[in-house]
Amino acid sequence: MTVNSDGLSAQQIAQAVAGGKLSALDATEAALARIAKYDSVLNSFTDITANRARAKARAADAAIAAGQKVGPLAGVPFAVKNLFDVKGLATRAGSKINRDLALSPRDATLIERMEAAGAVLVGALNMGEYAYDFTGENVHDGPSRNPHDPTRMTGGSSGGSGSAVAGALVPIALGSDTNGSIRVPSSFCGVFGLKPTYGRLSRARSFPFVASLDHLGPLARNVGDLALAYDAMQGPDADDAACTTRPVEPVAPLLAQGIDGLRVAVAGGYFQKNVFPEAVEAVARIAKALNATKTVEIPEAARARAAAYVITTTEGASLHLDRLRQRPNDFDPAVRDRLIAGAMVPAPLVDRAQKFRRWYRERVLELFQSVDVIIAPATPCIAPKLGQVTFTLDGVELPVRANIGIHTQPISFIGLPVVAVPVPLEPMPIGVQIIAAPWREDIALRVAHALERMGAVAAPAPRGL
Repeated sequence: MTVNSDGLSAQQIAQAVAGGKLSALDATEAALARIAKYDSVLNSFTDITANRARAKARAADAAIAAGQKVGPLAGVPFAVKNLFDVKGLATRAGSKINRDLALSPRDATLIERMEAAGAVLVGALNMGEYAYDFTGENVHDGPSRNPHDPTRMTGGSSGGSGSAVAGALVPIALGSDTNGSIRVPSSFCGVFGLKPTYGRLSRARSFPFVASLDHLGPLARNVGDLALAYDAMQGPDADDAACTTRPVEPVAPLLAQGIDGLRVAVAGGYFQKNVFPEAVEAVARIAKALNATKTVEIPEAARARAAAYVITTTEGASLHLDRLRQRPNDFDPAVRDRLIAGAMVPAPLVDRAQKFRRWYRERVLELFQSVDVIIAPATPCIAPKLGQVTFTLDGVELPVRANIGIHTQPISFIGLPVVAVPVPLEPMPIGVQIIAAPWREDIALRVAHALERMGAVAAPAPRGL
């Protein structure tokens, strides 16, 4: 073999494997070696599926040797947030309690689809307990750490996913996003992340948090890899009642179309408040690169965030009520207390939040009659230090954990597709949201790809390893 897979993108690995220049087994061994070398620092992984990965890689190599056609992700190592069912593992979902569950008899749908495309699962990733987290700090498994500065947060709750991709342990990871849990780690760790339209990708055989808000999606170090993974995972699934029946709509072939004619606007008002200077600079850079001079006001965004909190805490509490009664001391106390609070929210308030949600969705969709893309901060700041409890936004001291998602929650609340793109500032990267209308992941990804080609966004090499 003539190719070393270290530092290669998923696209490059797949092309080399399919072309016989790199074995899938060598690509897998390289990923496992990098995990062994660096994960003691990053704490990205909670489970390594080495034997499974090697068996899958050997099968791919045998298929290629036999002249069989392989998928677009042939030999590409990937990992998943540990709320995905992985056959033979207990789906811990970042918790202590779930470790007592029976071993999963089958993989999550998205794992099956990634592997059908040729990808090789190498493990499961650290996350905030039951996905109720924005920091990446897990009290049971320890915090995942930022590859650019291991003293800083990865963001959560898909913290291990962000860390593993940014640290180049794997080229692709899967995460979940209820209120921002793909976009926040993408921002803090300096990688690309896709939160697709609600219902676009199947959630079957993943541990839920808030059924009416949960999304699954990929993180990667470049837009091409993100699109390849997204395309591999599309399609209807009767095992998820919320999954769309729309046909597969591939986006990877559309990236090269460019963005001529697209109407881009900057989110004003709420999205220009409660930000540190680095978030302002990041949005300004993206706006300049896209020649975006128009500003749009997303109406009642603050109220949307409040309503998202109500729905999140009440649905989450309902899901965990038996566990709260039976094993309260086995929860992260911060998660437990928020869930208990959710169990006490009056039903009329939940009803009001849901009614407002319908109104808000209609108002925001009206904006897309005059624009194709809206850009907004992904996080108000660069990654805070691990253990940091508060920060100051617009002169007010606020808790970090509750407010990192201040700009993501009003968007996922109505299920819009978003690509988080990394702006490589110093000393740390920070993300910007590229927001599109429902089912227009293609537009958000085309804009992200154009920005990448311009050099306006990029996943920086890990500085802390």
